[in-house]
Amino acid sequence: MSSRMARFGLNAYRLAGTVASPVVGLYITYRTAKGKEDRARRLERFGYPSANRPQGPLVWFHAASVGETNAVIPLIREIRRRDIHVILTTGTITSAKLAAERLGQEAIHQYVPLDLKPSVSRFLDYWQPDCAIIAESEIWPATVLELGRRRIPQILINARMSDRSFARWRRRPAIAEALFENLALVIAQSDVDAERFRDLGAVPVITSGNLKVDTDAPPYDSAVFARYKKQIGERKTWAAISTFDGEENAAAIVHRALRERDHQLTIIVPRHPERSDEIEAALVKQGLKVARRTRDDVLSADVDIFLGDTIGEMGLYLRLTEIAFVGRSLFAEGGQNPLEPAMLGCAILSGGHVQNFRDAYQKLARSGSARMVRDTEMLAKGVHYLLINDDARRNMIEAGITAVHEMRGALTATVKGLEPYINPLTVKARLLPKAVAQV
Repeated sequence: MSSRMARFGLNAYRLAGTVASPVVGLYITYRTAKGKEDRARRLERFGYPSANRPQGPLVWFHAASVGETNAVIPLIREIRRRDIHVILTTGTITSAKLAAERLGQEAIHQYVPLDLKPSVSRFLDYWQPDCAIIAESEIWPATVLELGRRRIPQILINARMSDRSFARWRRRPAIAEALFENLALVIAQSDVDAERFRDLGAVPVITSGNLKVDTDAPPYDSAVFARYKKQIGERKTWAAISTFDGEENAAAIVHRALRERDHQLTIIVPRHPERSDEIEAALVKQGLKVARRTRDDVLSADVDIFLGDTIGEMGLYLRLTEIAFVGRSLFAEGGQNPLEPAMLGCAILSGGHVQNFRDAYQKLARSGSARMVRDTEMLAKGVHYLLINDDARRNMIEAGITAVHEMRGALTATVKGLEPYINPLTVKARLLPKAVAQV
């Protein structure tokens, strides 16, 4: 451990155990929100394993939630093709389910240990990873310092740094350097992100592009899709997806403003489905008829709002429309991923608060596939325009598909950046007798 790390390590460990304490741009919490823990597997959060460690080289991947998990799945498969074992940790039940559905036996899943030294040490003592690969912006002090102390290479992939986090880190440069100097490599989403990590003391830093562009389009149940398409019939549709508080009301205002002219079905998919009862009550209070996915309600002609209150079915909801407003952008800050709607053939509308996905939005906007709106009135005008102008809508859709294709390549760049760490493990794995490697 360096003298700088020793100087700041104790404070980092203490802060790491504090619930919701802001630490230079990060909130050191217990990494799972209330109601999102799997009680049957709670001991994993303290570093106790619930699976056997296989013999041979093993890489630890960490992805916080569903979006990050989706992004790293192609990379995990690439590592597995090299006969290297993978343990994937995530922080939510939904991401655990996604890992089980998409990866099956390709990777061992565990819930991420709490960012407390005893939990992290217990986890590392048992799993003994040869390398740690962390997705996006997950910097946890106790974990970073313990990996550094053990000289386990830790690599940040698809790395991004929001405006707010960067400002907070810069106010505490010594602590930032004490943590970021432990990273063996940062593979950033964009040149802006790369420069920010360099400013905070990370070296080396390379740029790959966004791994989320290189993922498969979200899956869907074709039978359910066909049933809903039949129920919708010739009605026009638009969707407000990944919405945060206030944006569902904006969608309702848009719906009421347009329904006499456009007779559209509005699809609302909240980012946090546990808010759906509250959202439905507010919509009903406005005189709107709501159908919910979890109730398997029929989308009859008098239904105003189809409330997509499930997780893991974005592929279904986006295939039911050609217009998508992407939330956390009108009233909330940061934005949400616009790449999935672009992949699935949607013209994209968004508010202006998209700092976390700035690079993707800039490229989509330049291509003509995404338009930014200032407020609810402008959103209503944008939705109406796209509902009645088929050519404009199709042009945006085609531009989005082309833009996504041109943005691909992050997976190849990431694999190339990882080769100095992965190639020796590949050789080691393939030297093992087959019977031992499969244990």
